[in-house]
Amino acid sequence: MKILKKWFKPLLVLVGGFLAGLIGALVALNMVNVQTGNSTNSSGAVTSNVSYKNTTDTTEAVSKVQDAVVSVINYRTQSNNSTDFYMQMFGGGEDGQESSNELSVYSEGSGVIYKVDGKSAYLVTNTHVVDGAEQIEIMMSDGSKVVGELVGADTYSDIAVVKISSENISTVAEFADSDKLTVGETAIAIGSPLGTEYANSVTQGIVSSLSRTVTLTNESGETISTNAIQTDAAINPGNSGGALINIEGQVIGINSSKISSTSSQSGESVEGMGFAIPANDVVTIINQLETNGKVIRPALGISMVALSDLSTNAIAQLNIPTSITSGVVVASVQESMPADGKLEKYDVITEIDGKEVTSTSDLQSVLYGHAVGDSIKVTFYRGTDKKTATIELAKTTQDLSTNN
Repeated sequence: MKILKKWFKPLLVLVGGFLAGLIGALVALNMVNVQTGNSTNSSGAVTSNVSYKNTTDTTEAVSKVQDAVVSVINYRTQSNNSTDFYMQMFGGGEDGQESSNELSVYSEGSGVIYKVDGKSAYLVTNTHVVDGAEQIEIMMSDGSKVVGELVGADTYSDIAVVKISSENISTVAEFADSDKLTVGETAIAIGSPLGTEYANSVTQGIVSSLSRTVTLTNESGETISTNAIQTDAAINPGNSGGALINIEGQVIGINSSKISSTSSQSGESVEGMGFAIPANDVVTIINQLETNGKVIRPALGISMVALSDLSTNAIAQLNIPTSITSGVVVASVQESMPADGKLEKYDVITEIDGKEVTSTSDLQSVLYGHAVGDSIKVTFYRGTDKKTATIELAKTTQDLSTNN
């Protein structure tokens, strides 16, 4: 018994030391794994075990509206010369050549679902996206497709409304008050750059500037001037009609265009200059398109040409001061229209409501910013005499068309 007691204490110390060493080794190994944050598999590849919060203000904003952003596909009839084996064997033209016309994809863009009304849902896109379409197809965020019906389109604002079935639509976009935008705030673009293959792409930037006047020429050769938000968020062909949103996930604008190169002979490359139609302008237009299928605007009742487009000989015949180098020349005045009795042929308009007018697009931009029934103050030169006239905009573009 004494012998057992004699050896028991040293044995206990030895076992305790072994266990302490084993525990220490395990703790050290575990600390190494924690510090590296990695584990290895049999092939030696390393994968991270580190977890982190991957939800940000941006991801939350995108999640609110992403399912409301769709792809818009424009189908047109195009001639297709093909060799058809069946026709070659059983007839159908010399050498089996058959010329056929069939609907095919002409262009692709983006759109934003903003309203559900019973069995119908409404989406906004750009007019140039659906222009000339014989069939419109909408690809939803989940990849499913539905046929769209054009409700109305407005060339000047480049805004169009398309109606689709509301079945399976769970998300609609919310418009922000674009008058409250601040230069430098976050701007996130969502759309289908380069078409449906890259649908629901997201890019981020800032609001670069407000109230830019962007002048474009459409397929019909018409000059279009739109008021736009400038952003450096990446916008590419196919993004047209998609959403530009703020950090709250609200739509602040509808993406419409970008500048990719200068118009100079050097053709210098330009980056980070995209444009979107402000949400407040969009809401005004889509409400009219839903109601009337078109936008009713005030009309002056004049035909016009930019002073800068005239030859020096023609300008000399106007007999205006030599200091006047820009403006809009009245080419004709239609009877019974607002300008009748106020303006005359060869008058040179230089200002409207105190805003400088240097081109026909400038005049349209100021004029179309007014509602029917408003009055405008027009500053113009009749020869060397500077004059002003207050004109009530009592007629519309519809009246203008009936007087042509």
